Amino acid sequence: QLQLVESGGGLVQPGGSLRLSCAVSGGSLDARVIAWFRQAPGKEREGVSCISKSGASTNYVDPMKGRFTISRDNAKNTVYLQMNSLKSDDTGVYYCAALPVQSARCVSRPNYYGYWGQGTQVTVSS
Repeated sequence: QLQLVESGGGLVQPGGSLRLSCAVSGGSLDARVIAWFRQAPGKEREGVSCISKSGASTNYVDPMKGRFTISRDNAKNTVYLQMNSLKSDDTGVYYCAALPVQSARCVSRPNYYGYWGQGTQVTVSS
């Protein structure tokens, strides 16, 4: 059974940076498209970024473009989300999720992702 565990969240001031990690076990990371989602209090879960199996292709939701960078190290079975220039609107629980192995491309809808981590809290506040 594939398991995903996020880490790296915390409290940061506006303009600060955090790097989230998503450690994958129970399967080969290089067989999975991985995405990051987030959920703010009282809001629906929304996509943040996605990365292809090889890491050659990445997608970002418009508000995150130029501020967030997704990457992966398949040898370490870990996906990262570097978040810079953080804003209060970035506050929320951040989740990583994996698509089934037969899926080759990123998709935006959360319900396509069969495996989820428990989430890590990111709070941007002064």
